[in-house]
Amino acid sequence: MTRRLPRAGRTPAAATLPPHPLSGLDPAFSRLVTVPERDTTLERTWHVLDNGQALEELGVQPVGTILCVHGNPTWSYLWRRLVSQATDAAARGREGWRVIAVDQLDMGFSERTGVVRPLARRVRDLADLTDHLGLDGPVVTFGHDWGGSISLGWALDHPELLAGVMLLNTAVHQPAEHPVPAPLRLALGKGILGAATVVTPAFLETTLALAHPALDTDVKTGYRAPYRGAARRGGIGAFVADIPIDAEHESSPELDRIAGGLEALEVPALMLWGPRDPIFSDLYLDDLLGRLPQADVHRFEGCGHLLAEDADYAGAALTWLADLRLETSVPPRPLVEARRRSDRDLASQSSDPTRLAGSRSLVPRASTGGSPVAPWPDGTRPLWHYLDELRSSEETALVDMAPRSGEPLVVSWRLLSQRVRRLAAGLDRIGVRRGHRVSLLVPPGADLTAVLYACVRIGATVVVADAGLGLRGLTRAVRGARPDFVIGAAPGLSAARALGWPGIKIATARFPAVMARTLGVEHTLAELIALGSDERLPAEPSPDDVAAVLFTSGSTGPAKGVVYTHGQLSAVAHALFVQYGVGVGTGLVAGFAPFALLGPALGARSVTPDMDVTSPKTLTAVAVAAAVAAIDATVVFLSPAALANVVATADGLTPADHAALRGVRTFLSAGAPVSEPLLAAAARLMPEATAHTPYGMTEGLLMADISLDGIRSAAQTDTGAGGVCVGVGAATTSIRISSLDRHGDATGQPSEQADVTGEILVSAPHVKDHYDRLWVTDRASRRGVPHGDRWHRTGDVGHLDAAGRLWVEGRLPHVIATATGVVTPVGPEQLIEAAPGVGRAAVVGVGPRGTEQIVAVVETVPGARRVGLAPAALAAAVRASVAVPVAAVLVVPHLPTDIRHNSKIDRSLLSRWAAGILSGGPMRRP
Repeated sequence: MTRRLPRAGRTPAAATLPPHPLSGLDPAFSRLVTVPERDTTLERTWHVLDNGQALEELGVQPVGTILCVHGNPTWSYLWRRLVSQATDAAARGREGWRVIAVDQLDMGFSERTGVVRPLARRVRDLADLTDHLGLDGPVVTFGHDWGGSISLGWALDHPELLAGVMLLNTAVHQPAEHPVPAPLRLALGKGILGAATVVTPAFLETTLALAHPALDTDVKTGYRAPYRGAARRGGIGAFVADIPIDAEHESSPELDRIAGGLEALEVPALMLWGPRDPIFSDLYLDDLLGRLPQADVHRFEGCGHLLAEDADYAGAALTWLADLRLETSVPPRPLVEARRRSDRDLASQSSDPTRLAGSRSLVPRASTGGSPVAPWPDGTRPLWHYLDELRSSEETALVDMAPRSGEPLVVSWRLLSQRVRRLAAGLDRIGVRRGHRVSLLVPPGADLTAVLYACVRIGATVVVADAGLGLRGLTRAVRGARPDFVIGAAPGLSAARALGWPGIKIATARFPAVMARTLGVEHTLAELIALGSDERLPAEPSPDDVAAVLFTSGSTGPAKGVVYTHGQLSAVAHALFVQYGVGVGTGLVAGFAPFALLGPALGARSVTPDMDVTSPKTLTAVAVAAAVAAIDATVVFLSPAALANVVATADGLTPADHAALRGVRTFLSAGAPVSEPLLAAAARLMPEATAHTPYGMTEGLLMADISLDGIRSAAQTDTGAGGVCVGVGAATTSIRISSLDRHGDATGQPSEQADVTGEILVSAPHVKDHYDRLWVTDRASRRGVPHGDRWHRTGDVGHLDAAGRLWVEGRLPHVIATATGVVTPVGPEQLIEAAPGVGRAAVVGVGPRGTEQIVAVVETVPGARRVGLAPAALAAAVRASVAVPVAAVLVVPHLPTDIRHNSKIDRSLLSRWAAGILSGGPMRRP
């Protein structure tokens, strides 16, 4: 296919320097370079941003060059922050990277050639420039949009110089089964191309509108600067016309060459992605990851096509490069497991004979009829090992109190093992392979348990997101995880269909043919069981294989996918056994989904109580008693929200219910700190049980533990630092604190020193492996940790006391940095909530960091009808209750969340809201 430039773009024009000033662009970095064009006698003049001269003036020898290539319709202005930050870093004594950001010919302030320049020629043009500059290695390319393909073409052609590749949203291949993105199809329409891209600035303005949040006017002016007038926009139209929409297009062979060549490219790679991009969606990210599986990835949730404007891409890239340099100069070291204490040591350290109560025996019984499963090198065993060892047992494995039939469903070990093995074999028959991702949209119960264990048995990666995230949160989670298969009940599959979630659909039940077609269902669990009736299974996964992506609750920002290996999940089960004695013979009531799913891994018989898992407050005391009675349970695990309603509905218990609850020996509640009165009220319902409240998070499900007696003891010895005591490190866990500086940042060396407030770090064999496609977040969670160990920065702040107990004082982003020091929120909030007339309270900072003023936002008793400043008497009572100066007290009918604990209140939102109120804004609810 032969193309011509759009009419207005045929007139050549000379290169020029950008006008000054342009927002954020230092003119000292701009220069013009005249380059001989190969195979012709012509010379072409390029505009580039280049900090090479600045580094020379600083006396810095660059460690390498970052070669940046923009796409359409931007120019080197896109990379201005990277140029500046790289230069600033060199000035501060950090690694010095030379950054060369080009304006491609016919674009930006480079020469308008008036000649068609298809993809292959643009790759060659870039090589002409770098040859002329005498570029030495190491070089790391950095491309965006169609500049991504061009930069990768250059990378493939210069292996002797290449040290790595970095990409913002881009693509190298258009899957045949997916159409070209709608905005590009529209721009390529007959009679539209020239008008939309050259004659008018419509294409440019549409692109600038893709920023999140919207660009400032002066930044838009910067992007518009080289494209004033149709004669300057010919390259924009030519770039659009160069998109290979079919195999006949003249640029198709070159794009195919680049796409195919990536599969042999073994250099480190970084992909920084904006998921809200309507052009280069996650579909293209997945394709690139298939070609560059070694790539580190970070998806900036909420960001889009102009990621360079939406997020700190430059900081992420420079941090990655700094790590890359270390990795290339220091031999890689294997991941060393965190130190672990033996079960015997733990038992000898406990003088409480009930600490490991709740199991009929701490020593697993002999297996019943199955085959023993050999332990892994670390002493743990696969999650499914009891399903093999007890496969002939008719004893109860699990009970579902609320199945579709309406009657409790009792499943034996024999039936559960058979169901898991047949489902696993069936999944294997339809092509589910090790490493494939399977999203589970199944409510807790027998089906979910069987499907989960079937997936992990064949090495598939299960993707589990809490339905409590809501449709928007679930959509973000599922799309971000990009499952290959989706297994769901009708509600989940309906949402998947309506919202375009990826993956081959498998239904938990048979649907009418029309409904199945509508939902896109290709298989059912019954079909898989039939297919796998011979129970022939593939080889088992190894401990280091990925087993699951578990999404966080989303209460502290967009839900994050937390990746666990098989070994790490098995270590979770081991920690529960060591800490609480949950094992073979234990009856476990699990009103908290993660622990319901671990029941079979522990050899425990487990029961899911009758409740709506998306609304924990639907669990009643009667339902708990019924679940306890169904399996003679000795251990009960509930979320704090469920626990509050259980206590509130205790009047409905019958004498038989009370008798069942007296059989409970260990009671646990976790998910957020639990108050002493609530835990004590629950303990009165289970008078023979030792009450515990574990501390943990999705990234580490059991990190610390404290009993009700421990809470009472801690309250008597509280030194006044404040916070919620969550006890000592649980089972195989170590805890350290990274102290805060005066700005509220955790910069201190992690230590176990008492009474030092800082960020809480945890280490255990069952701590997460990494965050899924969140390289920046994952690296931040490991920053400054002891070398070689698996430590996780929790984002919580607190301190250790002299007895080694951990006190949680809030979240790191909610620390208030005042002129006289940092203030953590939980301690003052606890004191304020004890003041007369106050229900719940949140303490936030308003003003510049380092000089923030403390504002208390309170719910009153009785409740206020509207937002406003607190009455004088209430404000005085609040100020008198705390030792820190409170600048203002605001009352609200409700704090901005219906989640039940202050740890879940969005204090960042409250801070912004309070600032608006105090600066004269309208008295609206937050």
